Amino acid sequence: MPDVYHTRSEEETISLGRQLAEQWPPPGVMLLIGDLGAGKTTLAKGIASALGAARAEDVSSPTFPLIHEYGEPALVYHIDLYRLETVEEVRTLGLDEVLARPALVLLEWAERFPEILPVPRREIRLEECGDDERRVTVTDILE
Repeated sequence: MPDVYHTRSEEETISLGRQLAEQWPPPGVMLLIGDLGAGKTTLAKGIASALGAARAEDVSSPTFPLIHEYGEPALVYHIDLYRLETVEEVRTLGLDEVLARPALVLLEWAERFPEILPVPRREIRLEECGDDERRVTVTDILE
């Protein structure tokens, strides 16, 4: 049964990210699912800051670099697969190696490549409900 949350501001979305990080600590995988501008990176700010990997203000979208690493050694990998078109491109990126590390891996747009999705994982779907309002549905895929 999924858990459903509602946030009404960027600050509340960051706070929810912190809460979710405490519930699903590293190592692990979280899929961040939602349209452009849905708040995926905002949620990632809370997750990374809760784990002490980065300050919320230092977390940014990995759309162009594809991967951001936070922490020393890396505690959080934030990966954006939006610009990739094939599973081969995803594998060339080194996703298998990242998934083998003792870190929390945040994946955006990974639902486009169901054959690479690890189990267990947490799927977090963000939906816009207004200017700053978000509906966040969290489902744990355990088998």
